[in-house]
Amino acid sequence: MAVYHDARCRLCRREGVKLMLKGERCLTDKCAVERRGYAPGEHGKGRRVKETNYGLQLREKQKARRIYGVLERQFRNYFHKAEKSKGVTGETLLQMLEMRVDNILYRLGLAPSRSASRQIVRHGHVTVNGKKVSIPSYVTRPGDVVAIRAKSRDLTVIAGTLEKRKGQSVPEWLELDSQARTGRVLMAPSRQSIPVPVTEQLIVELYSK
Repeated sequence: MAVYHDARCRLCRREGVKLMLKGERCLTDKCAVERRGYAPGEHGKGRRVKETNYGLQLREKQKARRIYGVLERQFRNYFHKAEKSKGVTGETLLQMLEMRVDNILYRLGLAPSRSASRQIVRHGHVTVNGKKVSIPSYVTRPGDVVAIRAKSRDLTVIAGTLEKRKGQSVPEWLELDSQARTGRVLMAPSRQSIPVPVTEQLIVELYSK
């Protein structure tokens, strides 16, 4: 499986917005967008590009892909599934991405970033409804219980993230038991409860051409 190994801060700088790819670091003065708020590369600082409709649509698609850590083919497959589903295509697409088990761990505060949560899942530390899941793209459903395996509950990355986020609430569509290291998916998230800086209608327009 292909994995992005380059500097993640370059992605935020290219999109010109914080994508929260490095968790808590993105909220400090070490954030690359704060320190160098221009596109990466030799000519990034002086580049002035007139955006076309296609360019705007492409940027929104790239932004969504990078936020959730999904490669192009996988993202396109999500779109086609959303297109065939009932409801608004753009909103359904974001719901599918939010319901991935790696994103669930991040939203529950059991991982500092989505990349960290993917690693936790791949290493076999997570169960869904009592069964081990090692595929980060596994899509959960309302009623599913996502848990850290008993032998993994004291992992530094998990305990440290919970400690840092103590007092912070989880999204309304999730329920967290921090002591047991478990979370329940109560419902599919509404668009209002998905805090990502993406205009999904532009993505729909891009793929509908």
